Amino acid sequence: MTEALRRDAVTCALAGIAAVDPADLVSAALADCHIANDVTLLAVGKAAVPMANAAVAALAGTIRRGVLIAPDDTRPPSPRIECFTGGHPVPNDRGAAGAREIERMLNDMRAGETLLCLISGGASSLMTLPVDGLTIEDVALTATLLMRAGATIEELNCVRKHIDMLKGGRLAARAFPSAVTALVLSDVVGDSLATIASGPTVADPTTISDAIAVLRDRNVWDRIPEPVRKHLSGGNDESPKPGDARLARTNTRLIGSNVTAAAAACAQARSMGYTARIVTTSLTGEACVMGGEIAAAARSESARAGTRVALIYAGETTVTVRGSGSGGRNQELALGAAIALEGIDGVAVASLGTDGVDGPTDAAGAVADGESVVRARRMRLDPRTSLAANDSHSFWKALGGLVRTGPTGTNVMDIIVALAVPPKA
Repeated sequence: MTEALRRDAVTCALAGIAAVDPADLVSAALADCHIANDVTLLAVGKAAVPMANAAVAALAGTIRRGVLIAPDDTRPPSPRIECFTGGHPVPNDRGAAGAREIERMLNDMRAGETLLCLISGGASSLMTLPVDGLTIEDVALTATLLMRAGATIEELNCVRKHIDMLKGGRLAARAFPSAVTALVLSDVVGDSLATIASGPTVADPTTISDAIAVLRDRNVWDRIPEPVRKHLSGGNDESPKPGDARLARTNTRLIGSNVTAAAAACAQARSMGYTARIVTTSLTGEACVMGGEIAAAARSESARAGTRVALIYAGETTVTVRGSGSGGRNQELALGAAIALEGIDGVAVASLGTDGVDGPTDAAGAVADGESVVRARRMRLDPRTSLAANDSHSFWKALGGLVRTGPTGTNVMDIIVALAVPPKA
């Protein structure tokens, strides 16, 4: 029974991922945009390649030039588009080179030309252009310290927006007076356009003071590079705020999010005979804690309803790094679920990153059930030791619970499927 539940949970999660195909979303959006003039194309993020391919197919010869920044090496979708391989989750020199090329492109835009921005998850790191006086290493270390301190994506991107020359509305402001159309695939809880990719084409509601507060609250202010502290403390120019005239010709549109993925996973579960519902598309919290709570919720609901149930969650949890192990939030969530389910039959939890990459590993996530920890102990693996070391990847790799999809070309955060059958009388 548990093996069947594990397979079903993964099947439902994969159905959710398949529903957010970036090329289909861009094609549908461009059919409504009616872009007729010359186009400068910018595609940045984990879904940059399929989004750019769709745009090239739809706009044919109107694309005059472009830049694509993705996390992996890729072939240009057009001879007019230059490709760069950026770093994620930590920025690198190639991503910075791509950002500099974007800056040059913006400065060279002609009157009447349209800037088409295709933005997806990971763009904050991939497209990094530090403000004057900062290096890519300064920005990378600041971001790393915040991530290791458990900063939320809102907190992390608040800081990024105030140490970068393209984030927080600055990209669109630089393109003014040219028209800007931005099509955005959300990878943040709540789908805030000001947070996704650090909001390069929308007004920034956060301030430099907010960024300093985040760094202090996360106890990293004294550890970030001195040039970053100096820049923020100097009260340098703020990012564009609501009402800024330079954003008047910018139209930013959300074309896809985890709501679509969750709905597809839910529909798949129902087609397989489960009583299914979406619990939330705004899941946050510590990954391992959420894993335990999700497992308990599925077990409780199945027992109460007396039927096979599927609970669908979507969002993005966080991991507070205290150890030196390897893993990602999905593998850690699954480990938390496994610990809560030890020895319990009839429950399975699959947690996958929709981009197919969970942390710095080759897995999308993992799937847990009541036998996971039982089998681990037979192999002399201690799940709590693995959890304390943030070494969920080694745990699941040894146990055989990893789910590998390879990079999916999309990114709408994570999809978690918890399946349960009523306990035997």
